[in-house]
Amino acid sequence: MTISKSSLGSIPTCYATVSIGTPDTPLDQKLAAIAAAGFKGIELGFPDLLSFASKNYDKEVDPQDFDTLNDAARKVNIMVEDAGLKVVMLQPFSNFEGWEEGSEGREDAFRRANGWIRIMRALDTDMLQVGSTDSPHAISSLDFLASDLGQLCDLLAPHGFRLAYENWCWATHAPDWKDVWEIVQKVDRPNIGLCLDTFQTAGGEWADPTTTSGLIERAGGKEILEKQFKTSLEIMAKTIPKEKIYILQISDAYKPRTPLDPKPDDQGLRPRGRWSSCLRPIPFDGGYLPVVDVAKAVLETGFRDWFSIEVFDGGPDGSDQDWKDMKRYAKKAMESHERLLEETADS
Repeated sequence: MTISKSSLGSIPTCYATVSIGTPDTPLDQKLAAIAAAGFKGIELGFPDLLSFASKNYDKEVDPQDFDTLNDAARKVNIMVEDAGLKVVMLQPFSNFEGWEEGSEGREDAFRRANGWIRIMRALDTDMLQVGSTDSPHAISSLDFLASDLGQLCDLLAPHGFRLAYENWCWATHAPDWKDVWEIVQKVDRPNIGLCLDTFQTAGGEWADPTTTSGLIERAGGKEILEKQFKTSLEIMAKTIPKEKIYILQISDAYKPRTPLDPKPDDQGLRPRGRWSSCLRPIPFDGGYLPVVDVAKAVLETGFRDWFSIEVFDGGPDGSDQDWKDMKRYAKKAMESHERLLEETADS
């Protein structure tokens, strides 16, 4: 499919609140910076809602104090509207699927689901991002995972809500786009689709933060790697219906200065998860992933919906930054978005 420049002009722009400042940064300042740069929507990060609620009510709000969080969400929605924005999606809902029947983890997952649905109603948003589970306790059967997600879809459906399922490249059972797409097809509900991500796709199938080269090292070398990745993107472009992609998240990655330990850390987080948490800049700003290739493949499906900046930019060494000028950073992110569209266009 030819990607014309004219077809890209209507793509709406979004920015994740967790991708600017810190959880302690006042949310109104984040919203002001995002709006000033010209973005039209936000992904509201749950850590930002939790921080806002704790400050607003002058207490440490528990992540499952849904009465307080629901009230806080109503106030946040007013702030978002006053800034000229909209809440496109609530994120990240993690480790939902795969718990054994009768387990405490399963009970907790469904309790959280019902609480987050209340928050979505207060925020006037219709989309919930669910990341593919990285729990080592999750049952590996894709049919079982799909059954759980189907139940979540059924909880969301009466409210007109959608589930945007994202492959996290460090996930235990669904780290690639093909995995989550297979699960989405098994779920077979009208209100489930994909949250695709340039980092999660390229970072899982092309790059490896544990190697000196920063690439997946397999027999045949880089030439074979490039060929396999190109084939994967061609399959993506030809097989996923555009209406089953709900949002595309945009970020790049720095190559770690020192390869990461391939073993999970003390909290059980795998190396790609650690890499994701602080070494993800905006495109064209020091990263090395083939972001344009991934975005181009998504656009070749015919998708022309939300492009969302979701970065975790701690600088090349991952030590974070001072965030003294959030407006400048958000403006740079918008410029990156515009350049990305230019580079994906065929004419």
